[in-house]
Amino acid sequence: MYGWAVDVRASDLAQRRRAVVDILQLWEAPDSVVETARLGVSELLTNVLAHSGRADCYLLVARVGGLVVVQVFDASPSLPVLREPASDGTCGRGLWLLREMADDFGYARTWLGVGKVVWFACALASLDGSASCGRTC
Repeated sequence: MYGWAVDVRASDLAQRRRAVVDILQLWEAPDSVVETARLGVSELLTNVLAHSGRADCYLLVARVGGLVVVQVFDASPSLPVLREPASDGTCGRGLWLLREMADDFGYARTWLGVGKVVWFACALASLDGSASCGRTC
């Protein structure tokens, strides 16, 4: 398990993505999982900046059995609103796409109601032992 207290700045997103990619490559994750995680880290951290009202959060990457789980905790109690984006819309696509790409996705308020966690999970292998690539295969 790896985690970082992050003060999110747009200029640091590439560094955060690289750190997560390095971990997943160490765990020999399939390319599809690495790419989903790269997108997911960008989306979750960008949403902290755009919607939480604060730049500080905690990024956690864990291997739980056959899953890679990425979580971002922030201080905002406001939960994401997911809906299929309009074809001509300019926002609202990121979390929807992440939910479609990942094997699992969710969010919840933290247990004391102080902030929330948004997370996604990707299987390292499918049930038949081949590389998993989420629901979009």
